[in-house]
Amino acid sequence: MDRFRELSAFVAVAEEGAFNAAARRLHMSPPAVTRLVTSLEARLHVRLFTRTTRRVALTDAGTRLHGDAVRVLADLAEAEASAVGAHDAPRGELRVTAPVIFGRRFIAPILRDYLDTYPAVTARAQFVDRIVNLIDEGLDVALRIGDLPESALSATRVGAVRRVAVAAPSYLASRPPLDAPEALRDHRIIVAASMGAPPLWAFVAGATRRAVRVAPTLAVTTLDTAIDAAAAGWGVTRVLSYQVTDALASGALVEVLGEWEDRRMPIHLVHSEGRRAAAKIRTFVDFAARRLRNEAGRLAAL
Repeated sequence: MDRFRELSAFVAVAEEGAFNAAARRLHMSPPAVTRLVTSLEARLHVRLFTRTTRRVALTDAGTRLHGDAVRVLADLAEAEASAVGAHDAPRGELRVTAPVIFGRRFIAPILRDYLDTYPAVTARAQFVDRIVNLIDEGLDVALRIGDLPESALSATRVGAVRRVAVAAPSYLASRPPLDAPEALRDHRIIVAASMGAPPLWAFVAGATRRAVRVAPTLAVTTLDTAIDAAAAGWGVTRVLSYQVTDALASGALVEVLGEWEDRRMPIHLVHSEGRRAAAKIRTFVDFAARRLRNEAGRLAAL
């Protein structure tokens, strides 16, 4: 059991980034957490953290151990939950991840309603615009947009979204008409991506396919920044439909090249079942899938 306490302390410090915060999370004293981590390092003969007066960071050995430790603790929690019937009654902490804007607009409200329905469950949401490894980061459920690679994860399709090119009416009033994808070359392009090779924007109209390699005038790191720049009348950007619903509804942005559309991108909820998915995972996936499917038609049409 001491080994599990050591792993629990190690994971808490790794995820909280500080011994004091880990101690609060575990309802232990900071010296007790320090002793457990020191004991684990001594037993493994490796340093798991680099410590300074301002921060605690994982070493390479600590990074390798973290994913395995999360899995071991999850397996133990699952075994204990099964013994007390948690596979029948949802309880425990549910960890969910989704892209930032989708998470804020859709997953967060669903998560609040789910927690109201199942008060024995708590939740931690991680909204980031990157593909998160569920196993390595100890997460239960992920919302993924786009085609899924082959994996052992279970996937539930809940809808689809489309890409849209948008600009402010004030920008379009003073620029050449956008009547075909090739006309984008005469416009200022905003992309939410790191600087690098010019992006290729693909379009489809019936059986006709076009691909235009646009030269970004402005490349930014966040979608919100690209959308704000377009709404300010600075240029044209291309995003997913749900990301600009408010701006389109208010008239701050309008869709351009609406008759041209790339293929729609599927939306899935994915999770790792292990031997048998815990009730908190099964019930959340079912709960969220119903809500998202009700939104699916509106999302795809936007």
